[in-house]
Amino acid sequence: MTLSRRDLFAAAPAVALANLTGPPSVQDPAAAKARPDKPAATPKTKFAANVEMWWGGLPFLDRIKAAHALGFPAIEFWPWRGKDIAAIAKLTKELGMTVAQFTAWGFSPGLNQAKHHEKFVAEIEASCKVAHELGCPMMTIVGGNDVKGMTQAEMHDQIIAGLKLAAPIAEREQVMLILEPMNIRVDHKGHCLYGSEAAVKICRAVGSKMVKINWDLYHCHISEGDLCGHLRDGFDQLGYAQVADHPGRTEPGTGEIHYPRVLKELHALGYRGFVGVECNPSKPEAEAALGLWHADQW
Repeated sequence: MTLSRRDLFAAAPAVALANLTGPPSVQDPAAAKARPDKPAATPKTKFAANVEMWWGGLPFLDRIKAAHALGFPAIEFWPWRGKDIAAIAKLTKELGMTVAQFTAWGFSPGLNQAKHHEKFVAEIEASCKVAHELGCPMMTIVGGNDVKGMTQAEMHDQIIAGLKLAAPIAEREQVMLILEPMNIRVDHKGHCLYGSEAAVKICRAVGSKMVKINWDLYHCHISEGDLCGHLRDGFDQLGYAQVADHPGRTEPGTGEIHYPRVLKELHALGYRGFVGVECNPSKPEAEAALGLWHADQW
């Protein structure tokens, strides 16, 4: 059958409407009904709610309960100091949840200066004890902000030196140290470590199975793009993954990153660990979690 130009123009509004309302699977009432009441309990990806950024108006333990109510199998958080570790351990155990990771060493003092390495080693020792109490398998390490008078290569060499000092502790305690590269275009201007390529080089230089990367896909998207390609190139150094969309650092499905494709790549590469949801929900958390459900469909 041959369509005239008039027929094509007549059909255009219907086509445009279909594009706006989404694919048939989304419009299908049966598919909509199949969406779980607990959207974070996804079948292929094990998401960990960052309870520093989700439910920020609630007391800390109530955030964990809220994560459990949405189906999250795990949580993550930032520094452990100042938190009731015993209460967190008790509650997560009662709920059958995992503490996927927390931050053991932050931006300052910088790991990129030798004068801080002794303190860093002591903090890793203390943090490993906390990790055991929580049943937590890994801890985030941050490289540090730029140091005046040092080149980036010199700062990265000091990160390597510091991690080599701590690696035997991580191996002895069986708690992985995960180094997180940031982005300097939006969130962390002045930070010395950004993009996966530099982090991969650092971890390969350390050469420990217990020193890997906290691969924050949001930061890496901003810093270097080609998320799937970089994951393939450096997968041997991936210890943990995190997600947020861009722009806005909100939940998947709100920006330009096509997370179903990226999470599919992670899965194909063999990653079965937790994926931290370190983002600011753009809407009430129960609605934002639907973005995770959609991201897990491929």
